[in-house]
Amino acid sequence: MDALSVAVERGGALESVHRVHAVVVRDGRVERAWGDPGRVTFVRSAAKPLQALGLAREAPELPSEELAIACASHEALPRQLAAVEALLDRAGASEGDLECGPIGGSRIRHNCSGKHAGMLLRCRLRGWDAPGYRLAEHPLHRVLVPEVAACAGLEPADVVTGIDGCGVVAYAVPLAAAAETFARLIGRELDGADSVVAAMTAHPDLVGGPSADDTAVMQMIPGAVAKRGAEGVLCAGLPDGSAFAIKVEDGAHRVVAPVARLLSGVAESGEPVRNSRGDEVGRIVLIGS
Repeated sequence: MDALSVAVERGGALESVHRVHAVVVRDGRVERAWGDPGRVTFVRSAAKPLQALGLAREAPELPSEELAIACASHEALPRQLAAVEALLDRAGASEGDLECGPIGGSRIRHNCSGKHAGMLLRCRLRGWDAPGYRLAEHPLHRVLVPEVAACAGLEPADVVTGIDGCGVVAYAVPLAAAAETFARLIGRELDGADSVVAAMTAHPDLVGGPSADDTAVMQMIPGAVAKRGAEGVLCAGLPDGSAFAIKVEDGAHRVVAPVARLLSGVAESGEPVRNSRGDEVGRIVLIGS
């Protein structure tokens, strides 16, 4: 099937069109696909719930807010930063130990600081030296790459790795495999999934924030677990056991929300395009499905 086409309209005229690859899986098989379900895709921050599974197993008493922030791409809101600070304290670490880059002069304000704090805690629990935890050769990633591969039903050698925007190892897998990881997550088939799903669904506001598509999906569909990633990626597991993965071909994240609504069965007429004044000046609409 052809990829989805999502149009951006302004003043009644077509301004831009984005191609979107998407796949829905159920019961271990592809139920429906648009574009290429085998497209190898860097899932970026959508991998955070998978990276947090080991933390959930090794720190079973971890408060749900702290586990949620370890899965988060947060918006540096006060409650989110408080959860990061609590996780850092539990790791015996401080902001200076974070190896993500600073945002506005502060590393804790980086949207991946919760993941990094969780990685520091896992290093402490496993007795690994913390410096360099972001690097592929660190013991943390020698464990994480096989763990993420297993979630996707792949061998470690089949996972393409790179460097994420925050400096840690990023993973690329076929889009259908990315969706399958979220089916296994929502189905509690992965060791640690009970805790991760409970934390994310209890605190969708910590996982993203008011402007985040993953938070919106979880608030729109109680019981769903969703995580967005950079370059137009979003993966979600739904309460009915199905899951989907989205990749916008040109990386434009603005079209993820209407596609997520379509795949969730909550299709709407489109998303508004607003200017800096907050005025609605156009629409984002699906023109192919």
